[in-house]
This record gives sequence, C-alpha cells and structure tokens, in this order.
Amino acid sequence: MNKKLKLDKSLAMFEAAQKLVPGGVAGIRRPYNFVIGEYPIYFEEGKGGRVKDIDGNEYIDFLCAYGPIIIGYREEEIDNAVIEQIRSKGFCFSLTQPIQHTLIEKLTQIIPSCEMAVMVKTGSDATTIAIRVARAYTGRTKIARCGYHGWHDWCVEVKGGIPQKFYEDVIEFHYNDLDQLEDILKVHGKDMAGIIITPVGHPLAHEVEMPKPGYLEGVRKLADQYGCVLIFDEIRSGFRCSIGGAQKYFGVTPDLSTFGKAMANGYAISALVGKREVMSVLADKVFLSSTYFPNSDSQVAALKTIEILERDKVLDVIHQRGTLFAGKLTKIVSDSGLPVKFSGAPWMPFITFDKDDTGLYKKLRNEFYTYLIRNRVFLQPYHHGYICYRHTDEDLAYTLETIKAGLAELKALC
Repeated sequence: MNKKLKLDKSLAMFEAAQKLVPGGVAGIRRPYNFVIGEYPIYFEEGKGGRVKDIDGNEYIDFLCAYGPIIIGYREEEIDNAVIEQIRSKGFCFSLTQPIQHTLIEKLTQIIPSCEMAVMVKTGSDATTIAIRVARAYTGRTKIARCGYHGWHDWCVEVKGGIPQKFYEDVIEFHYNDLDQLEDILKVHGKDMAGIIITPVGHPLAHEVEMPKPGYLEGVRKLADQYGCVLIFDEIRSGFRCSIGGAQKYFGVTPDLSTFGKAMANGYAISALVGKREVMSVLADKVFLSSTYFPNSDSQVAALKTIEILERDKVLDVIHQRGTLFAGKLTKIVSDSGLPVKFSGAPWMPFITFDKDDTGLYKKLRNEFYTYLIRNRVFLQPYHHGYICYRHTDEDLAYTLETIKAGLAELKALC
C-alpha cells in the first residue's frame, strides 16, 4: 500500500476546531465517517472534478460535495452569472425579484410533477414543507417514509433532543418492498397523509437500489387507492437521473417532489414542486417563510446550471460515462472473488462489503478505502459517490485501475 498522506495541517486544524465547534466539524463531515487518520478533514479548493486539501494533496473527487457538483467545481459560466447578479442588481431584498418567476416557469417545463413550486434552501427544508403540505391537504396525520430525508425532527435518524411525539406518526418502510407498504396502509390508510420515498433507493451505508419493475408504479397505485399524497424525494436524483429527475426517467409522476443538490451546481437552493391542487394549500393554510429563501444568487445559478445541462447534454454524457465505468467496475468486483458489491450505476457508484459475523468486512472496508485515498481517489466508505461532467475518461480509467489494485491488496486479509 502507498505511503500515508501528509495531513499535518488538516489534523492540527481539527484539533483547534474542537475548541470552537462541537465535534470539530458538523455531521457527516466528521472524521469517523471516513477512515480516521487517513482522510483529510479540510479542503482548500476545487476545480473541475478535482479537489485539494489544506496540506496540498489533490484528489479525483467522486463525492462531489455530497451531490451538488453536477458539472464541476468553479464553473466560470455559472459563477460569472451570479457575480453579475450581485454586482448589477443585488440578491437579498424585502420583496421577491423577478428571476424567481423565470426559474419556476422553467421547472414547470422540465419536471413532470411541477405545476407550481416554492423555493427554499436545503433538502431538509423541502422535504419538511412537503410533509406539512401533505398533512394540510389531506387533513390527516401519518406519514409513510422510505429513505433519508434530512435532519428535521420528523425524519432524523439520531433522536437526541427530539421528543417521541414529534415522529411517532412517521412509519418507515423498506425500498422495493411493496407488500410492506401495502400492509402499513391497510392498518393506517385512513389517517395516512402522505408517502415519501426516494425514487432511487440509497439507504445509509447500504447498496444503492434501482426500482424493481413495477415498484414505483405500485407505490403510485397504493397512494391513489388510499387517497394520500405521493412525494418523491429527488434531492439526490433530481437533475442527475434526467433533467426532469428520476420521475421522468422511470415514467412515474408523484403529487409532490423535492429537488436540490445538483440543481445549482453547489449554490444553496432547493424546491418543493407539485400539482397545483396540492400545492395551493401554501397560499392560505400552510405557513412558509424565511429571510433567505427568495435570495436570487442561487436562483441565477440554478437557471444557468439548467441551461448548461440542456445545452451541452451533460446528463447524457454522465450517463454514458457512468454506464461504461460501471460495466468495467462490475467485472473488476466479480473477478476479485471478494465479499464486495458494486451498486448505483450509472449515477451513484458505491462499493460496499458484505457483512459477516466476525466483523471482517469492517477491516476490509477500512483497508480498501485507505488504499483509495492514499492513491488520491476520494470516495466515502459509508456513502455512495457521484460522477460529474468534468470527470475525464482518464480520471475514470485511473480510478478503475486503483480500485482493481486496492481489491487485490485485500486478498491477503481473507
């Protein structure tokens, strides 16, 4: 295995940061979500499909800021559009700027479920207002959920500081298990306000799942049968599976959808979009407000990002490269003979290790991801990656060779 990276500055800054920030850094960016002592903790800069840490180590970045970077870091065309908006018009006002109208009109043209929309800032904002809308529209209380939907009280995985009453009406079901959802609805259907699901399954630290034939159609049918609102959480799949999201790609239209991440190539924005009848409760029954939701800097970035995605056929390129990458990687994994799986093709590549009673999988996982990071391939052990437009054929070829070599190194441990 290659020599350990020099991370002196990163580790020193993290030690100092723990006196300023609880845990040093927040949430999923903490070192225990990577391989402690092997991964950098702070990045200095990024360009295209690469990032550089504060110690000067450069990586091919497949985490893409956990998904927002769909084109690449520091895209001049997008940044220049935002800078022009800031310099010529400003971006934070007491009233709404016209650019919001332009953006929402565009969303209605490209997203199947979008007849109306509201702009917010984060994925958690969007999914939480979706739940509020579903409850107000139906007059019901319970929610069936599948997938990760953010950090708010109703859905966060870690329950510290949250009274049970805030989430006791939220019932979890598993992706691709239509029978389980039907069983939940048979019991709770009369009080079920909504079903919220990620149309591509990406459970925490587990393989990425594509919908089985008929699964999303079955969820749509059950929502109709029981009169509840169907919500697609497309924070990750939106502007990645297709310009209209996974709902466009798989041909199943929900009542409400949430979009974010890749929508603005890194600028802070998300949206709740949906059918006019359902969304209309936001006019008088449901309160939604924030000082920063209407800010136009990210709206300009979103419009420019969408323009580039369409003009340069960015998602077609990503799909093509991702499919080729996945085909080669599937063979590498199969040929390795190791207890390892590849999933997420072609958009969300993830390499996971089969769990065993002895805990060997944890050792294999740490050794493998240590090999990747030492060879300047930035992937996360517990979270799927992404492919962006600026990842070159050379980047992908190098990554495949590195993965192959990394798996070969593991054979001595089995």
